[in-house]
Amino acid sequence: MSKLVVTAAGPATSVQDGGRYGAQRYGLTPSGAADRLALAAGNCLVGNLPFAAAVEIGPFSTSFVVREGPVRVALTGAVRDAEASGRLVSFNESCTLGDGDSLTLSAARGGTFSYLAIESGVKGEPMFGSLAVHARAGLGSPFPRPFQAGDVLDVDAARAGVEHRIELPIQADGSIRVVMGPQDDEFGDAIELFLGSEWKISATSDRMGYRLEGPIIKHLYGHNIVSDGTVNGSIQVPGNGQPIVLMPDRGTSGGYPKIATVITADLGRFAQIPMGRSFRFKAVTIAEAQAEARAMARLLRALPDRVCKVRNTDINDVLQNANIAGTAVNAFDSGTWQTWPPLEP
Repeated sequence: MSKLVVTAAGPATSVQDGGRYGAQRYGLTPSGAADRLALAAGNCLVGNLPFAAAVEIGPFSTSFVVREGPVRVALTGAVRDAEASGRLVSFNESCTLGDGDSLTLSAARGGTFSYLAIESGVKGEPMFGSLAVHARAGLGSPFPRPFQAGDVLDVDAARAGVEHRIELPIQADGSIRVVMGPQDDEFGDAIELFLGSEWKISATSDRMGYRLEGPIIKHLYGHNIVSDGTVNGSIQVPGNGQPIVLMPDRGTSGGYPKIATVITADLGRFAQIPMGRSFRFKAVTIAEAQAEARAMARLLRALPDRVCKVRNTDINDVLQNANIAGTAVNAFDSGTWQTWPPLEP
């Protein structure tokens, strides 16, 4: 058994997995990773099941130190500068950290959540079938809250073997696709404003909901409805007219009209939008959303086929194979000298 010690962590860094399901009818929130593709890719790199528990790292800098190593890890998701005791650590590639190695991660660049997958996964006691942290509900393991400096994760020691990398498809950088409704008839002409405007993620957002900054979306009949079910990606419009996109720590029902729903295939991409960056929504049909969901499911199933071994790039081997000096010579044997024009035999 090895240990991964948290030495610094931002407020949005916690243990997340595929989430807890089967009890939303009782009000149990699903939680789980905000970017399921990044979580699954990291787990595949270290030989875990796709939705095993990993460390979801928020936008701020975070660091760890290994005790009683070695520990094999992989970083995926939002790119950031990463070093292991002074050595650069690549994203989408596994690496092994030795005893005493520190892993230092800077703030995220161009995204929000990174994932630190650990070989054999995070150890903990499942709560309702999951280790995923939901701080408001006091759920999650080994800590039912975001990480704090000094927290210790017990992990299995790394097995012997080569490192691996994964090639992921480049994700589209266009509009976030939505299916309109289920209460879009509550908004009239405001739907055109919703789809035709630029939006930004508010700094008051969290894993429960992303508050949007943009034009005021007015209701036709008031902002209260009989509470009904919500899903990840539901876009509620409260009384102030500023939409809220519900995220994995959402409640399972709500009483604000929902103008649209982010499609499943775009949820991870939406979650990675950094605060302050402009984006737009685009309406698609249910059939189009279903086709994209099936394509995402196929991609997730095919992730293990995208994993390959990392070639050994030891600098000594590289220099030797490159033969930079050319043919070896002997100072006492003129026959080995390289001269121009060549010496007469």
